[in-house]
Amino acid sequence: MFKSKLLYKLVIAAAIGAVLYAVIANYIYDPSADRFLSQKMDLKRTLQLPLWLNVMYVHVAFACIALLAGAVNFSSAVMKKFKKFHRMNGYAYLIAILIVDITSGYMAPYSTGGKATSIPFNLLNIAWPIITIIAISKIRKKQVNSHRQWMVRSYVFCFTNAVTHLSLNLLQKGFGLTFTTSYTVSVYISIIGLWLVAEVINRTVFKEPPRLA
Repeated sequence: MFKSKLLYKLVIAAAIGAVLYAVIANYIYDPSADRFLSQKMDLKRTLQLPLWLNVMYVHVAFACIALLAGAVNFSSAVMKKFKKFHRMNGYAYLIAILIVDITSGYMAPYSTGGKATSIPFNLLNIAWPIITIIAISKIRKKQVNSHRQWMVRSYVFCFTNAVTHLSLNLLQKGFGLTFTTSYTVSVYISIIGLWLVAEVINRTVFKEPPRLA
């Protein structure tokens, strides 16, 4: 689906990088989330650690599935030659982000920064599946380019965690901000920035309908 093969390769590389980071950070380097949880201050409710960890593991696993499924479906070869797989993989992507949403909804009240971060996370949890369902409705109406543009708007949010942590490290280590302040600002940078990236892609790379012949 991408006009530029280089751009698609960059997307694949970014998806694989984000998956590797999530797996290593959450399942290998810090499986008990001790480092991350040690930064959480002034929680308004008691954190049930075993339950929270299990929810986090599910959250990360399905986020990785969404990253990979979404990346595969942007392949023009898959769309042209394997239409049935493209469709089924698209529904797998939808199921994955719904599970990510549900688990994120559980974890949002425990977010570092309190309501300042839990509110944008909850708004994203509402908007993300709506955007994806709009994309599906567009392809059911044979509006291929509109479907592709809405899928771009959906897929960029698969990188929310990766961009948040990249921004967090930059603000904390580069500017000396506290963890809470860095994390709070990073959440807004991630959500707003990714939406802007989607719009730039749709107005430049995906201005014209794809050639499916």
